[in-house]
Amino acid sequence: MVLPDVQSWKPNATFKLTRVGIKGIKKPVCIRRGNRVINLIPCMDLFVDLPASRKGSDLSRNAEVIEEIVDTSVRQPYEGLEDLCEEIVNKLLERHEYANCAEAVAVAEYFLERTTPNGKKTLEPYKIMARTIKERKGRTRKFIGVEVIGMTACPCAMENIKRAYKEKYTHNQRNIATLIIENDGSIDADDLICIAEKAMSSPTYEILKRTDEMEVVKEAHENPKFVEDVVRDMLKMILEKYPNLPDDTVVVARSESLESIHKHNAFAERKTTIGELKR
Repeated sequence: MVLPDVQSWKPNATFKLTRVGIKGIKKPVCIRRGNRVINLIPCMDLFVDLPASRKGSDLSRNAEVIEEIVDTSVRQPYEGLEDLCEEIVNKLLERHEYANCAEAVAVAEYFLERTTPNGKKTLEPYKIMARTIKERKGRTRKFIGVEVIGMTACPCAMENIKRAYKEKYTHNQRNIATLIIENDGSIDADDLICIAEKAMSSPTYEILKRTDEMEVVKEAHENPKFVEDVVRDMLKMILEKYPNLPDDTVVVARSESLESIHKHNAFAERKTTIGELKR
């Protein structure tokens, strides 16, 4: 018995759709980091565009692509999460012959070894993100990003308290810094994590003894930052770290402070290109 291919039917409303696919699929993959291979469990979203002549997209093909990628990464680890996404979009365009554009997004928990102010080693959690977009008859664009949690100390309250009480007090915020950049192959996620962490008043750590706590608070209060400062400092360090990136390289820098004395959060963001930053 031949079953009907309902997806290929003509829809009642013939409009092209920009992105159709599956979201939130989790699978283990292997990524090479220098001389070591790490295991990640990214949450992945896969999309293709859909022409006006088709009722639906063949979503099972997306799941098949993920299974193939997982199997391949075990035998031959990918160099980066964005390279894995590139392989996904290549296969999506092979499987969806009617599509002109494919997109893959992957977000994973990631750990790096850090040292507290008094020398205690600890594994700290971060998020790494990758996104690849490919046009069948156009260019392939790859993006790598990170999300870093740290600490900011408010400069405004500090200056006002100095003026009124001659004391160096202020309130603190947990800060979430996000940095995303178009990758030409020269960008490393570890470097982006370092940039985002340095842009805040102080890093934070899972384990802090009393002497460590004092040093973290001291560092933050000696380096007060607005969310605006965090974004601008990330952009400044990107230009210093990667002076030779093409001018059309896209950069997104974002900072959100989870306020301690307000019921709202503070937020700042810049979406730009390397060329705009240089100018």
